[in-house]
Amino acid sequence: MRFVDEAIIEVAAGDGGRGCVSFLRQRAMPRGGPDGGDGGRGGDVVIRATHRVATLADHSYLRHFRAGRGQHGMGAGKNGHAGPDKVVEVPVGTLVVDVQTGEVVADLAADGQEVVAAQGGRGGKGNRHFATSTHRTPRFAQPGEPGQQRQLRLELKLLADVGLVGLPNAGKSSLIRACTAARPKVADYPFTTLTPHLGVAELDDGTTITLADIPGLVEGAHQGAGLGLRFLRHVERTRLFLYVVDLASPDPLADLATVRAEVAAYDPALMARVGLVAANKLDLAEARERYAEFREGAEALGLAVLPVSALDGVGVKELLAEVGRRLADPDQARDDGGRGL
Repeated sequence: MRFVDEAIIEVAAGDGGRGCVSFLRQRAMPRGGPDGGDGGRGGDVVIRATHRVATLADHSYLRHFRAGRGQHGMGAGKNGHAGPDKVVEVPVGTLVVDVQTGEVVADLAADGQEVVAAQGGRGGKGNRHFATSTHRTPRFAQPGEPGQQRQLRLELKLLADVGLVGLPNAGKSSLIRACTAARPKVADYPFTTLTPHLGVAELDDGTTITLADIPGLVEGAHQGAGLGLRFLRHVERTRLFLYVVDLASPDPLADLATVRAEVAAYDPALMARVGLVAANKLDLAEARERYAEFREGAEALGLAVLPVSALDGVGVKELLAEVGRRLADPDQARDDGGRGL
């Protein structure tokens, strides 16, 4: 199934049932009073987060969701049944936004978390409610209220411990393949990764960490250049940034500065997030020659640098151990001088 992280849907709750106009007719009570029952309440549209769903692909073509209407009231004081609710399942990490107002309806960040996206209409009252001492035979009842209708935008933000960010072709996909069982596409040209990928790595102590491979960022990504604007939101929920830098590039320090600037421009609040640097492609001679100078420059920015080669796996175990240490105690373990990014 293709990865889709945004969709527009329309939800309509059920209308309430009509109240009933009825009068008691029994042999011993020829003039029985009004006994019209109430209409049932319309069903709600509920959006529920679940791990059973990994993408919003279904909602890219199934856009309309309607709950059941309430049953009309009946004679003999019988009330109509409430309409059935409509449950819409979305991946965990989905943000629900009202298209018309821009209001954030819900941030569904936990499995089983749900929100009533559209409320069902109230059922109308039967004529038995309107009898008075001066008007004993009311021949009217209330109609049911219409259900709420809304247009909603669903935005999926992946939940991961670590977000791998870097320029295109920096080796992020190769690194997540070396760290986890995830198998994103790897090739020797930019923008190989067109969708985010999740992978789970197990540390020596048995704990697991989830890594997200974010498609490559380019200068101007926060304004829509390349693929960055569409996928930058996926780094918002990560607890730690792992900047993957290609040391074989002509100016790896400039590459690191570009990526950091784009993340900060997208959301200044991310400046406080802990960051590490994976100095990648040390299997190449030119990368090894630039490592010492790059490390000095990155550490001057308050960033810890870990040398790795995603191709042959050198340094990957040490990198994961450091990531695990930071996640276990981010305040005490960080040595970035409090500057985060």
